[in-house]
Amino acid sequence: MVTAGSSVGAVAVKFGRIALTGVTRIDIYVSMTVALELSPKTKRAVGQPCCEPVVYPDVDRAQALRMAEVAKALGDPVRLQLIDVLRKHAGKVCVCELVPLFDLSQPTVSHHLKVLRQAGLVGSERQGLWAYYYVSPDALAELAGWLTRQEKP
Repeated sequence: MVTAGSSVGAVAVKFGRIALTGVTRIDIYVSMTVALELSPKTKRAVGQPCCEPVVYPDVDRAQALRMAEVAKALGDPVRLQLIDVLRKHAGKVCVCELVPLFDLSQPTVSHHLKVLRQAGLVGSERQGLWAYYYVSPDALAELAGWLTRQEKP
């Protein structure tokens, strides 16, 4: 049902269209029948879930912690760029080669590499005063595998 209220009450018809003049409001009412069975509220027992979970995680707790550690290490833009440079490089890269690529001091770059090393994403070897870094083989495989896993229909 559509009702129109007007302070002037004038409705004009021009060229097949209805022009409402002085309309202050248009009320539209839509009714719909819904069959809904209502039941009284009941309390559930202590510790009883309200409903069953729709899905369960495929990742166990230990694997989730590992992937979270990797994701956290990659969460910094500088670390992500460091992984990218190391991944593209054929071998081991000296810290002295990485420092000019970033607007950071050598100790800061070394700190970021340490975080990546602790997360197991890169490995390092010491040669004299310098440390040489490389991407650990299969370091990103677990995270990439989980991210690209397709659900079975």
